[in-house]
Amino acid sequence: MALARNSDSEEHLHSTFASRYVRAVIPRFKMPDNSMPKDAAYQVISDELMLDGNPRLNLASFVTTWMEPECDKLIMESVNKNYVDMDEYPVTTELQNRCVNMIANLFHAPVGEDEAAIGCGTVGSSEAIMLAGLAFKRKWQQRRRAQGLPTDNPNIVTGANVQVCWEKFARYFEVELKEVKLSEGYYVMDPAKAVEMVDENTICVAAILGSTLTGEFEDVKTLNDLLAEKNAETGWDVAIHVDAASGGFIAPFLYPDLEWDFRLPWVKSINVSGHKYGLVYAGVGWIVWRTKDDLPEDLGYKNIMENCMDNARRLREGIEMTGKFNIVSKDIGVPLVAFSLKDSSKHTVFEIAESLRKFGWIIPAYTMPADAQHIAVLRVVIREDFSRGLADRLITHILQVLKEIEGLPSRIAHIAAAAKVSGGEEKTAKMSLEDIAKYWKRLVENKRNIVC
Repeated sequence: MALARNSDSEEHLHSTFASRYVRAVIPRFKMPDNSMPKDAAYQVISDELMLDGNPRLNLASFVTTWMEPECDKLIMESVNKNYVDMDEYPVTTELQNRCVNMIANLFHAPVGEDEAAIGCGTVGSSEAIMLAGLAFKRKWQQRRRAQGLPTDNPNIVTGANVQVCWEKFARYFEVELKEVKLSEGYYVMDPAKAVEMVDENTICVAAILGSTLTGEFEDVKTLNDLLAEKNAETGWDVAIHVDAASGGFIAPFLYPDLEWDFRLPWVKSINVSGHKYGLVYAGVGWIVWRTKDDLPEDLGYKNIMENCMDNARRLREGIEMTGKFNIVSKDIGVPLVAFSLKDSSKHTVFEIAESLRKFGWIIPAYTMPADAQHIAVLRVVIREDFSRGLADRLITHILQVLKEIEGLPSRIAHIAAAAKVSGGEEKTAKMSLEDIAKYWKRLVENKRNIVC
């Protein structure tokens, strides 16, 4: 007796990988002509996603990669809500407003006991910066119009180390970006140089609490004092925005006496990323405008941030013990370790970053902005889920990579030789290093753009 043939859907229930859907070629850029069972569709997409890097080993990113299971459950229970529809989801809206007040009080905004803080949740710090910058531009325009002055040439002063979203703001909203150049050994904005660049068309000065390059906090207090003097002399009203995307949830708990927030009178707005050291997944950001309340002395955040700093110190000590690197990052700032090679004549940090990939580590190598572009560094971001064990394992792998590349011929010798020939004997070692760094940056970017 002939057996009845199972349908494709019945067959798929028994073995996903034995079905024809896994064997067939699926269109990449067009809708397929036929449907497939949901478990087959899941498997096909899941298999492709396995080729992504491991988020837990992505030490290039500040973004949170682990949360408690209860948080995951809450997210999934609320993922079908369009929470910007405030009339339909009033409780979600209230939770957002409570978070705004918590953050405003954390940042010492001068809000009364029964007053509501001014601010909102955003997709991330990029959107928050757009809103803050636009508010500064509108206020500047209103003041200028009231004085009968032109409003067609606004500018904003930042350090050259700012995140790219500031460049986008300037481009999108037609504001000139005036950047304070960096220098070797000083990789944050110099407040004195920043105030020198301020003029009557400056809508604000942006300070960074936690540079993405080295994790350093910029000196907002000195900036505030110098700006207060200049405003008093000129009659201008130029204020400060603090981009605390990375450091906003660190400084209040680890450095509570550091004055960087609304305790300073010329700080008018602050943004912070929830999905960085706010310990939640992407993408959540916050923007708040000036309130005051007490900061509890003992919170869970403090313990988590202290652990992050302890693991950063452990990693820094291990890297220093190799004897091959200079530590570029500072002790006070975002928990990260940025380091450069002491000798880049044969091998570069870009080669080390590429070699560490084989162990699964995703660690960025980059050159500093102007005028320190001849300095190339590696940077490891320490998040909540980066343990002491992972720090020790990374140190072991760095040592292994150093041993391997030291036994190899220099892959950049011909670049240095070519640079010397093209520039003559007077071509400095500093310029040669720039050429080498450009070569490796192009190589790494080309590899990243390969479609698998």
